[in-house]
Amino acid sequence: MKIKSICVYCGSQNGTEPLFMESAARLGEAMAKANVALVYGGGARGIMGGVSNAVRDHGGIVRGIIPEFLLKKEGAGEISAADPDIIVVDTMHVRKQRMFELSDAFIALPGGLGTLEEIVEIMTWAQLGRHDKPVAFLNLNGFWDPVINLLDHMKDHGFIHTANLVRPIIIDDVDEVLEKLSDAC
Repeated sequence: MKIKSICVYCGSQNGTEPLFMESAARLGEAMAKANVALVYGGGARGIMGGVSNAVRDHGGIVRGIIPEFLLKKEGAGEISAADPDIIVVDTMHVRKQRMFELSDAFIALPGGLGTLEEIVEIMTWAQLGRHDKPVAFLNLNGFWDPVINLLDHMKDHGFIHTANLVRPIIIDDVDEVLEKLSDAC
């Protein structure tokens, strides 16, 4: 199966390392050039803005899903709620369901609690048999190492009961994202 869209979970802040924003821009450019649509949280700031701007700047397809209450907080109002690339929904639950429905694969770039919550939920859905779409962490400079170690710890102690269904792909180099996600399909 060819990947037509990737859901990118990531921070609405830039983070502390320039590599995070640089990688977001490189991923967005690569997705646009490969004709892979971006599905993301709809924000215009931080890493979210970096990925979405790069996709747009290189002629790619962007599908941002954002609850109305986050329009100002995540800067989507700067893009404009009337932008056809942005779908405004009522709740976070609807946002996550729409992102899931529109995506062939999922990847977490550096981010905070929202990013962590979203990627863990999508892994939980895989564990429950709701999907078998590829799930990955872009582990820039070991950003996700603590989470990866925690997942191993939970598995080792018998709490990830279907570990074969919860196998996120760990990617250290942004230039390998499209290839590794495609290989996993």
